[in-house]
Amino acid sequence: MSDFRVYDDSDAPEAARPMLEAAKKRMGFVTTLNGVMAESPELLAGYNALAEQFGRSSLPAAAKQVVLITASVANGCEYCVAAHSTLALRARVPAEVVEALRAGRPLADEALEAVRRLTRAMVVQRGWVDEAEIEAFLAAGHTRRQVLDIVLGVGMKTLSNYTNHIACTPLDPAWAGQEWTRQQAAV
Repeated sequence: MSDFRVYDDSDAPEAARPMLEAAKKRMGFVTTLNGVMAESPELLAGYNALAEQFGRSSLPAAAKQVVLITASVANGCEYCVAAHSTLALRARVPAEVVEALRAGRPLADEALEAVRRLTRAMVVQRGWVDEAEIEAFLAAGHTRRQVLDIVLGVGMKTLSNYTNHIACTPLDPAWAGQEWTRQQAAV
């Protein structure tokens, strides 16, 4: 197993420190994910840039959370499922939606279910999504732009999911209430 260090804003490589300081101001603490990514300031900067752009995307707020949790479940990322479950609940995504996503179960809301299905298909099929899946997404009221916005979210989650897999990133206490294991998903 690789031994990756978790940096903070005082001991990180110089180029990563301003990004960790900004994260601390934004979140109230430096996440262990950001602390691990700080080893490569370029990875941390890339992840932050994708997160910022995904936040600006055309997807509704709840749909963004669906993308982040679904991609993390499909990739088996225990850290990110816990983190995004916590953040989704704070963003007032209904608990039953979060629980269904964590278990890999369909959602009752047709529009959010279309987001879940397309996101999962993108991850599992590595982007080779059937035309029928895209048509179902569009038929649920979404746009072609939002198809591409999901690509952005999946790309963002790929960076963090893979980092967590490689580094075995320890879970932050802030996410502990939503701890999750890969065995909890019916995917």
